[in-house]
Amino acid sequence: MPEKSARNPLLAWWIGLLIIAAVVIYFAYRFSCMECGHPGGFIEFIVLGIVPVVYLALMYLTLKNQANAEKK
Repeated sequence: MPEKSARNPLLAWWIGLLIIAAVVIYFAYRFSCMECGHPGGFIEFIVLGIVPVVYLALMYLTLKNQANAEKK
């Protein structure tokens, strides 16, 4: 019987990180083009800073907890 290969428990997190980074870069570009050099406001800071960081932190904790549960 073939041996079961170990999967990287954080692979989904890395994929999510790449997708979120691409989206943040795209929206940062759009905000800078639409505002014509206007400095970013509070909403832009939330959309481009806080939301992705919170999402990635929660996703990391969930996947890490799931990987630890699978080891037990």
